[in-house]
Amino acid sequence: MAKDKTTEQPQISDDIAAMSFESALAELENIVRDLETGDGDLDTSINGYTRGVFLKKHCEAKLKEAEARIDKIVVDANGTPHTEPLDDA
Repeated sequence: MAKDKTTEQPQISDDIAAMSFESALAELENIVRDLETGDGDLDTSINGYTRGVFLKKHCEAKLKEAEARIDKIVVDANGTPHTEPLDDA
């Protein structure tokens, strides 16, 4: 029986997974710039778009990780400052 390819989710490649947020964002910006110019052949554009999707997902995950580590500073009723986890609001 053949696999249903529409339900398979490709994984982010190891080279993207190892990238910093800044490196992934810079490459994503380059891909977008290249796609906007319309230069290059169809296969190159499709491959760039596909890589861009994974770079975007990686950047979003990195931002979510950073957000989870951020604390907010609050002052209690006694005027004493302390930190609490960031609200997910």
